[in-house]
Amino acid sequence: MYAIIKTGGKQYKVSEGDLVRVEKLNAEIGDSVSFEDVLLVKSDSDLKVGTPIVENAKVEATVKDQAKDKKIVVFKYRPKKASKTKKGHRQPYTLVEINNISC
Repeated sequence: MYAIIKTGGKQYKVSEGDLVRVEKLNAEIGDSVSFEDVLLVKSDSDLKVGTPIVENAKVEATVKDQAKDKKIVVFKYRPKKASKTKKGHRQPYTLVEINNISC
């Protein structure tokens, strides 16, 4: 059984027991979160596609970690101007473990 959920402006394919990195959520480590925006649910013999979301479908998960991703470097160089800028960015994320998919 798997589902496609939407959170943080992105879509994720999840199954029970998966560890998924999603955009940062306002939750503490160990908290339980539920995703209500379920776009598709596929079980062994049944496929439910939402228009745009599946009614009464929910994906429950547990927050395992709040962290930042690897640093990316943003470097701007303007030739013949003696101008250059170097910046870095670390995107925060939340690691969640999928516990239950219900529909």
